[in-house]
Amino acid sequence: VECNLITMPGVTNQDLTQNLIDVCSDRTDSLAIVDVENDYQPIYENVALDADSRKPDPQQASDNLVARNINSSYGCSFYPYVRIQDEATAQQLFVPPSVIALGTFASSEAASAVWFAPAGFVRGGLTAGAAGLNVVGVSYRLTATERDTLYEANINPIASFPSEGLVVFGQKTLQITPSALDRINVRRLMIYVKREV
Repeated sequence: VECNLITMPGVTNQDLTQNLIDVCSDRTDSLAIVDVENDYQPIYENVALDADSRKPDPQQASDNLVARNINSSYGCSFYPYVRIQDEATAQQLFVPPSVIALGTFASSEAASAVWFAPAGFVRGGLTAGAAGLNVVGVSYRLTATERDTLYEANINPIASFPSEGLVVFGQKTLQITPSALDRINVRRLMIYVKREV
């Protein structure tokens, strides 16, 4: 199946997310958007847990991803869950960050090109509609320190700023080795060029 992005929204099982990254690495023509553990768990996903147990834990999420030692530019991750307004039912619900990332990639590519960063206040501004969904909040408001911790672990934070609103605040791949390919826009450019050639 021809594609350039693959995701399994809400799936955080390490074996499955690693397999998704491996599939993209083997294909060399797609990027995996994976969700990580220790993020918000909606009540409909795990009714056994109380509200406190379902809260996100950015430090633990970062520690777990670092321990996995993933070194691939064919994968990326975002954090945390966001709250959207469902147009069909007029209700608010939480969706995994991979859903928002996918929408942001699509709108960034449509507005500019595949090699522009799908992040920042212009192409990653969720309040301005960059995800293609009506994003109204985040499941957890990250502090500056937590944003830095996530970013150092190659998890792209979804930040909330009082004056600018919600924004995708990073575009790192899961590659540990420093190079141009540790950025999503560069990996997507290479995928595009390879397909065109």
